[in-house]
Amino acid sequence: MSPTADAALAAAIRAEAGSIVASLHRLVGDFDVAEEAVQDAVVEALRSWRTDGIPDRPGAWLQVAARRNALDRLRSRQRYEKALGRLREGIARESAPPDAADDRLPLLFGCCHPALAVEARLALTLRAVVGLTTAQIARAFLVSEQTLAQRIVRAKRKIVDAGIPLTMPAPEDRAERLDDVLTVAYLMFNEGFVSTAGEHGDDRDLADDALWLAGLVATSLPDEPEALGLLALLTFQHARQPARFADDGSLVLLERQDRGRWDRALIDQADRVLERAAGQHRPGRFQLQAAIAGCHASAGSFEGTDWLQILVLYDMLLAHDASPVTRLNRAVAVARVWGPGRALADVEPLADELDGYHLFHATRAALLRELDRRTEADEADARALALTHNPAERNLLRARLDG
Repeated sequence: MSPTADAALAAAIRAEAGSIVASLHRLVGDFDVAEEAVQDAVVEALRSWRTDGIPDRPGAWLQVAARRNALDRLRSRQRYEKALGRLREGIARESAPPDAADDRLPLLFGCCHPALAVEARLALTLRAVVGLTTAQIARAFLVSEQTLAQRIVRAKRKIVDAGIPLTMPAPEDRAERLDDVLTVAYLMFNEGFVSTAGEHGDDRDLADDALWLAGLVATSLPDEPEALGLLALLTFQHARQPARFADDGSLVLLERQDRGRWDRALIDQADRVLERAAGQHRPGRFQLQAAIAGCHASAGSFEGTDWLQILVLYDMLLAHDASPVTRLNRAVAVARVWGPGRALADVEPLADELDGYHLFHATRAALLRELDRRTEADEADARALALTHNPAERNLLRARLDG
C-alpha cells in the first residue's frame, strides 16, 4: 500500500477509535475491556482494510469488531452474565452509533481524573482517546517507550480498580481537569503540525482533529478563557499551514515563509477568540502562547516582528510554565533582542534536561552558527538529526550539514 493510502487508512481509524472506546465503555461498564477491545479491532482493521480497502462505514465496521472482541473478553470473566446482559441491552437500545462529539468530551475529562498521576492521565488520554501510538506519545514526553507504556498500564488499572467513571464531571469539578484536557488537544495538534511518524512532514488530519477538539471544548465551556486561548493558539498556527512546506515537501522555516500564503481569515478569527479570552481577565499559559503566535501573525516580515513584545510575553509565560522547552523557545526571542551570545548562555544550562530533544540541539546549532562557531554548530545539528524522525526536519538538517 502506498504512503498516501496508508495515511488515509490511519486517519480513518483514528477518526473513529476514540468515540468507540467511549461508546463501548458505556455499554460494558469496564474501561479496560473497552480500550483493549477497540485496540484489537484496530489491529484487525489494519490487516483487513489494507487488503480489502476502507469500508463505506469504517466506524460501524470498527464498532462491530470491538463489540465482538468485548464479548470474547467478557466470556473469560466471572461477571460474564451481568456484563454480557448490559452489553446486549445496550446494543438493542442503540440503533445507531452515538455522535462522536457527545462521547469524546466525557471520555477526555474521565481519563483526566485527578486520581491519576498527571503524566499517566495525559499518556492514557492520548492513547485511548486520540489514538496516538506509544512511540509518538513517548517522543512528545521525551521518555522511553517502555516508561510510557508502564504509565498507561498503571492508569488503566487505576481506572478499573477505583471504578473511575468516564463521564463529564460536574461544573465545580471541571476546572482541575481542564488544563489536562487542553494539554491533550495541544499535544495532539503538535504531533499533527510536525509529525514524528509516517512519510510526510505533517499529519493534517490529526491537526484538523485537534483544532476541532479545541473548538468543541471552547464551545462547551465558553467561560473558560484558557479553552479560548488554546483555540486561538491552534487557529493561529493552522493559518500558517499553507506556507510551511515547499512544493517539493521540504520544510520552510518561519523566517522564510511567504506570508502572503497565510490564511488571513483564520488569523482574524484567532484574534477575535483571543480578545474574548483576554476579556475575562484570567491569563494563562495557552492565552500567552496565543498572544506570542499573534505577534508573529501580525508582523509583515520576520525582520519586522515585535521581538521585544514577544520576549515580554515569554517572561509572563514563565510564571505559568517554566518548563525547559518554554525557556528554550524564549531564547529565540532573546537572540533577536540581545543577540545570539546572550541567547546561547540561556540555552546551555538546559542541556541535561533537553539532551534527548532534537529542537534543543537544532536551536543551539543555529545560535552557534550565528556566532561563527561552525564546527560546534555542525556537531549540534548532527545530534539533532539523530534524534528526529520527521522526514522534512531531517532533510532540513542534512541541508545545513551539507552547506
